[in-house]
Amino acid sequence: MKKRWLVLMAALFIAIFSVSFAEEYKFDVSEIEKKPYHIGGYVEFKPILFVLDKDAALYKLRFFNRDEGKTIEEYNGKLQLEGSLEKGIARLFIRTNFDLKYSYLGWEHTESKRMIYEGYLSLKPSSFLSFKFGKQTQLWGKGYAFNPVAFVSRPKDPDEPELALEGFIMASADYIKSFSGPLKTFSITPVIFPVYDHINDDFGKINKVNFAGKIYFLLYDTDIDLMGLTGGSKTNRFGMDFSRNITTNFEVHGEFAFINNQTKKVIDRQGKISESKFDAKSYLLGIRYLTPWDTTIIFEYYRNGTGFTHLEMKDYFTFIDKGYDLFLITGNDSLLKKATSVTEGNYGRPNPMQDYLYLRVTQKEPFNILYFTPAITTIMNLNDRSLSISPELLYTGITNLELRLKGIALVGQNGSEYGEKPNDYRVEFRVRYYF
Repeated sequence: MKKRWLVLMAALFIAIFSVSFAEEYKFDVSEIEKKPYHIGGYVEFKPILFVLDKDAALYKLRFFNRDEGKTIEEYNGKLQLEGSLEKGIARLFIRTNFDLKYSYLGWEHTESKRMIYEGYLSLKPSSFLSFKFGKQTQLWGKGYAFNPVAFVSRPKDPDEPELALEGFIMASADYIKSFSGPLKTFSITPVIFPVYDHINDDFGKINKVNFAGKIYFLLYDTDIDLMGLTGGSKTNRFGMDFSRNITTNFEVHGEFAFINNQTKKVIDRQGKISESKFDAKSYLLGIRYLTPWDTTIIFEYYRNGTGFTHLEMKDYFTFIDKGYDLFLITGNDSLLKKATSVTEGNYGRPNPMQDYLYLRVTQKEPFNILYFTPAITTIMNLNDRSLSISPELLYTGITNLELRLKGIALVGQNGSEYGEKPNDYRVEFRVRYYF
């Protein structure tokens, strides 16, 4: 049945891909006319097949009291709507996101308080000054897959870095000034960031008013940002980033972040939990290159100064194995519960270790196949030499419809990040319709 499921997905992809060659592109002048309002979004269906690794530590932690067989299926639905209305100097914008998932745990859906991804009022009294009030996303940083300087944003998913992120409630302003000479543009973005019960309470310590800011320069054709965050919900942190086009098709970018008094919670192989405080330094260096034959290459090195060492991760996995053995012998799951308590937001966060390489290669319309874009993405953990490999096929030849077939293979030895994931492989087919 699992093989038939995969064959059916591939056949559906190929069938729609073939039929769509008959469609013609239509140009409508009204589509480019400026309107005071905008309504749009997309609906998405994404089935996923996981091939499980029963020897992996994180499989044991998640499925210790159940037997799901060799594979599990998951079905995801998403509806994302956005709209805006402009009147004079004012603009109202809202983006909602509703997720519905069916998995081995049953039905899950987006909490009502998290359905609004962004919702704010912006005022632009002049061409160089604007204000925003409400739930918004501040996209700080020049990195593609990682952004160590994104102090007031939720972290990206490196497997899907282009997905829209849920914002936070804040007030911000933008002041922009242009010049002639080496300094062409200057801007400053102050941010007021409250954290209270039911207001950004998942950001950090509550009952705090935080202040953040970004200063931007376009200096000698180089984009430079300086940013910082203070206020008490998180420890003080400062950073900078840059981006520069060396040639028309070759760009380099980087980020650096300093985090004061970072706290790290570690569990050893005996189950002893300890905390340490230190000043963390994270940074990123990357390139983006477009070849003459329309191949886009994105390559980044990411140093996560807040991450765990190889030994710390091995101790965590060893403790899970110890707890699983105890459960099999006695039925006592106390050690596994203890391991779970240090997983969420800690060992379980994306890319929890210290050194990563990211490589994405995308080829536009190979062999003159219109609207077809294959790609391959690799994330390698340099500390334990484990990695993920993700080939994908994207087709956009049908108006407003996007089809993507993607696979992910996780490779690594015992005690490594990707080697201890609960699955060895994953195959997903995403159908997304824009309106």
